Amino acid sequence: MATSKNEVALVVGASRGIGRQIAIDLAKEGYAVVVAAKSTSDASQTLPFPPDPNSRQSTISTVSREIREAGGEATPITVDTRDYTSIQRMVDQTIAKYGRLDVLVYNSGAIWWASVEKTPMKRFQLMQQVNVEGLYGTVQATLPQFEKAGWKGRIVVVSPPIYSRFFRGKTAYAMGKVGMSVLTKGLAMDFEREGKKDMAITSIWPATAIQSAATENLVKEGAEDLRKASIFSDAILAMIRAPVSEVNGQLELDEDFLRKKGIVEFAKYSVVPGTSPRRIMPAEFPDLTVSEQNDEGRRVDSTKSRVSKL
Repeated sequence: MATSKNEVALVVGASRGIGRQIAIDLAKEGYAVVVAAKSTSDASQTLPFPPDPNSRQSTISTVSREIREAGGEATPITVDTRDYTSIQRMVDQTIAKYGRLDVLVYNSGAIWWASVEKTPMKRFQLMQQVNVEGLYGTVQATLPQFEKAGWKGRIVVVSPPIYSRFFRGKTAYAMGKVGMSVLTKGLAMDFEREGKKDMAITSIWPATAIQSAATENLVKEGAEDLRKASIFSDAILAMIRAPVSEVNGQLELDEDFLRKKGIVEFAKYSVVPGTSPRRIMPAEFPDLTVSEQNDEGRRVDSTKSRVSKL
């Protein structure tokens, strides 16, 4: 097993768009980056290079080549987040290559915005598999590696704050994405109650629309309302540098978190220079805590009691 002298970041869903930018910027900051997703290609034959970062020509192969040609360290590893065996293989290959894992970013996602009536069962199942089940499987597969590191690490999840308007017109999608945010909240509580003071999990979501494959139509019709993906990666870098107490269990927006860290100038992130992209997220969110937050009542642990067969 090799051991990297650099901290290692695993970015799942890094073949293009926001994920690609996260991987590239982590590498610029000195991380050895595992670039993970389904899409591969012969990067040596890709022309022009680098390809459009939001196109299908951008793959884990081209992103890794971009990082290496810029002097960084990167390894492409294929993964199908619908398949837990594939997820486990990805983590095993990461450890075989670098011998450690310090940061996990889960950016994989499937999107379908429509009413319940117009969301077929197969589409619903795909979103749950890629979004919430893929995240859960990736976290399950990586936790043993964080344990070996003495429970020192960071997990960043691309999922939203929890609020009612998010469900409107995209209920099936919201069920999975909010489930991801629930995992952030719940795992953060696990870390706290188990005394893992150097572990943190944080969710992040864009305050304004970001230029990516998902916003391709806006590039043609309303690019003035888009920001560059670098705002997202800058916020993530700030999160993994922040004290655990500031970020563990938080559901953050990119712009709002950067403001907390003293950044007030965002013009450089506008896709169209001189514009002020429209904020698409509420200014305030409901507080999910209750006064009995720390009262667990009679604690139950199914691993220590008889449970029915699944």
